[in-house]
Amino acid sequence: MRTSAAGSSQGFSLLELMVVVAIIALASTGVGLALRDNDANQLEQEAQRLAALLDAARAKSRASGVPVRWRVTSTGFEFLGLPANDGVPPLPAQWLDARTSASAGVVLNLGPEPLIGAQSVAVRRGERTLNVRTDGLRPFVVQP
Repeated sequence: MRTSAAGSSQGFSLLELMVVVAIIALASTGVGLALRDNDANQLEQEAQRLAALLDAARAKSRASGVPVRWRVTSTGFEFLGLPANDGVPPLPAQWLDARTSASAGVVLNLGPEPLIGAQSVAVRRGERTLNVRTDGLRPFVVQP
């Protein structure tokens, strides 16, 4: 706050007020991001991981010419038909968190054909659900 020679106050300048408002906006944005629901984060991470695994299995199926299927099991999921690669570890077959599950009975056919039918699987954690799907031509994506 500035004072004139006569002692009357002139108030804050517009620039000073804008700086204070910008600082408050940045602080409240940071707090909002920090308070994001952990279950939602975990479910998003699981769904993105599954989409990447499905695309990797699809690529392996096309490269080897062997049909590959994905299905849900009681302990997670499995890839059926993947060829054994020398020195390359197998694809994971469990969720990162035991509270995650997928639609029971779903079987996805991943290849070896370059075009597969449109396919989808629902990934759940508690009451939240995300869908991992493909139109058969593009890679798998996560959708609400």
